[in-house]
Amino acid sequence: MTLPGTHILESRIWALFLLEDLKQIALVYSGVDFSMHTFKVHFMMRLTYETFTSDEDDENSDMDEFMGDKADTAEHHGSESRNKVHWDDDCPWSEWYSAEDPLRGFELVVTWADRTVENTLEMAELENASPHEAEKWILHPVLSPYLGEPSHGKRIDFSSQLLCLVEALDTSFTAQFMEDFVSVENSSTESLKTSVVIPPPTVLDRVIKDLFHEGSKLPNFTKGEHMLSRALKAAPLESLFTQFCLHSLWFGNCNIRATAFLWVEFVREVRWCWEESQPLPKIPIDGSIDLSTCLIHQKLHLLAICIEKNREMNEEFLDCVGSDDSSDASVSVEENHKVDKRINRSSKADLQRKRDSSVTEDTSNQLKFERNAESKKSVNQIRTDAFRRGSAGPVGTMMLLKSHQPLHAPFTQDPPLMTEDMHEERLQAVEAFGDSLNVPGQLEKDILLSDMSAFKAANPDAVFEDFIRWHSPGDWETTEPEAAEASVGSSTEGSKDKWPPHGRLSKRMSDQGNLWRKSWKDAPALQADDQKPLLDPNREGEKILHYLETVRPHQLLEQMVCTAFRGAADTLNQTNFGDMRQMTSKLEQLYLIIKSTLGVLQRNHVPDREQTVKDLRRLCVAFEHVEKLVTVAASLHRKFLDASRLAQVVFSDFYGNYVPMMGINPNEEENKSRTQEMQVGRQEVSLRERQVVSNLFSPPSANQSWRKVLSMGNLLNGHEPILREIIFSTGDDVNNGIHYAAAADVAASSDRRGEEIETHRMYVSGTSNDLRVALSVTSCD
Repeated sequence: MTLPGTHILESRIWALFLLEDLKQIALVYSGVDFSMHTFKVHFMMRLTYETFTSDEDDENSDMDEFMGDKADTAEHHGSESRNKVHWDDDCPWSEWYSAEDPLRGFELVVTWADRTVENTLEMAELENASPHEAEKWILHPVLSPYLGEPSHGKRIDFSSQLLCLVEALDTSFTAQFMEDFVSVENSSTESLKTSVVIPPPTVLDRVIKDLFHEGSKLPNFTKGEHMLSRALKAAPLESLFTQFCLHSLWFGNCNIRATAFLWVEFVREVRWCWEESQPLPKIPIDGSIDLSTCLIHQKLHLLAICIEKNREMNEEFLDCVGSDDSSDASVSVEENHKVDKRINRSSKADLQRKRDSSVTEDTSNQLKFERNAESKKSVNQIRTDAFRRGSAGPVGTMMLLKSHQPLHAPFTQDPPLMTEDMHEERLQAVEAFGDSLNVPGQLEKDILLSDMSAFKAANPDAVFEDFIRWHSPGDWETTEPEAAEASVGSSTEGSKDKWPPHGRLSKRMSDQGNLWRKSWKDAPALQADDQKPLLDPNREGEKILHYLETVRPHQLLEQMVCTAFRGAADTLNQTNFGDMRQMTSKLEQLYLIIKSTLGVLQRNHVPDREQTVKDLRRLCVAFEHVEKLVTVAASLHRKFLDASRLAQVVFSDFYGNYVPMMGINPNEEENKSRTQEMQVGRQEVSLRERQVVSNLFSPPSANQSWRKVLSMGNLLNGHEPILREIIFSTGDDVNNGIHYAAAADVAASSDRRGEEIETHRMYVSGTSNDLRVALSVTSCD
């Protein structure tokens, strides 16, 4: 008959089972003299370890306070409170908030199986055995409870703040200008009078400084950009407007009044940059306007270009003044003052004329340049090549029709940059006037005149037909002889005898009242550098500032919502979570959902405000789910950087349990238990992965050193098992003298003697200095 003994020690209650203790305890419950027997004890031992954090109680209280007051947290954004080292300090979202680690801790169960000892010395050696010597390691991640609960504003992250921005959008339809929300007295809604949370001036100064004064290097606008990101009509992540939108999420509690207050200060700073000719940060100063971005980003880009053009013209003006002053050193002091005043007046006048984009407004200048060109033509009959200005080189073998000189392509001005609304204005003008008044030609006349002037400067002997052959080849109809006729004169092919080429203007260009022909007569011969700019930076800059200062609140908030969602998604997209394909697929789905939901905001009119706001709120919920998945993936990847297999299997298990919950309503009673009990399965740790798992159990800090007093061995980096489970069994026949077993039961199955098992279970509680038997039960199995 075999007498096994089972000893189970619960959490924080330990006992060391030496062989002599087993003998003495068992004597109380059996009539057998164990001292006369020699035992070979077989046993299995399981030890459970659990990670813990430093100052856990204080951290929990701090976290409750952190979640409880969003406005206070926003005000301390970037302050000394963020100097603590958090698990996500190097994650992309850490610039805006600190996320609670979704993996609260880990439980590790190490198992020794089928061990046999014959004396107490062998048992004593087991007390100091390293967990790395165990046959099996099983890891169980412990998830944070917030993963299975809806935030309801209790947690601060992108999704919670985006929801606040959506609520601000809903309120923005109640006023005409953003300034109306700044003053409580002028507010049209009673709710704003009770929700007047605006951070102190120090916070505002910090935000403005971060936006306008932190570095002048142009950022990388493709940073964090997903392949589906450009489908969203917003601004790039590192651009000025996106950074403003992300800052607005954390400015105060992101109500409409705080947002309006920040926007007014933002526009004031933009106007200061314009008036002082200071470059706008985080905005390119060249290139074309990207019409796929939101309108405000387009406006800021065009304004940055206008500022740069003004700076260039101001530098040219100062250089002109400086050179004239130095050349007049022989003039007396009084004459110098007079000359300086005259030069300043003339230079300023020239500068003002350059800033005027309309070529036809200053006819006197046109006549002056035409007279200069004509006079230069007649001087000493010099060759035509000497008068070419602004030439980019000959165009193949093309020749001028009258002078038989090579036709040169001119350097031309770039077309004037236009934002989306400027293009729409031109299209609306075309639709309003139609083709009867040739409105498209009138609208493009300034560009056409500039090209003609440049062409005349590069080709002084050119005629209207030459310009058409170069600028609009489709309007030049070739009438060359047939191939048979061409073969007759093949010997003279390429000679001047075939000049001029056979061809004529198209029907629309042959009309004497044609706009192009009239413009050709009016265009002076001016190279591009001497022409008046097609883009008037002063006029366009003031128009942009007027738009920013008078934009309707709902139009601003619509663009802010689109840009903030894209900026938040692009920030999460920068997260390093290794090779987790489920996360990559889920981010792609998020971008598609954002594009579908925000499509209505990209039009000039929202058809159904209530439905749109409801859809945006649902989008915030979807964003919250993906954001939680990203934090879990990032946390696993960081902790198992050298054990990617383990990270992937744990995440796959969590993903399989979490994704089905994303479509249910957690507020319903039948779903509450399902959403609140988020767990993942236990994973076996391979030998190669044990060191990575062991590193999760960091040595106890000074505040946790009290646990070392109860040390009983089997430590893992200073961590003692919270649960010890040791199962003993003996193979000796100690059938006689059973205390609890019924003799009749044994006799009734005498043919199975030796197969019956008598189980003796003892539940022992104890400390390192005390050992007590709480309960002992013996039965026949």
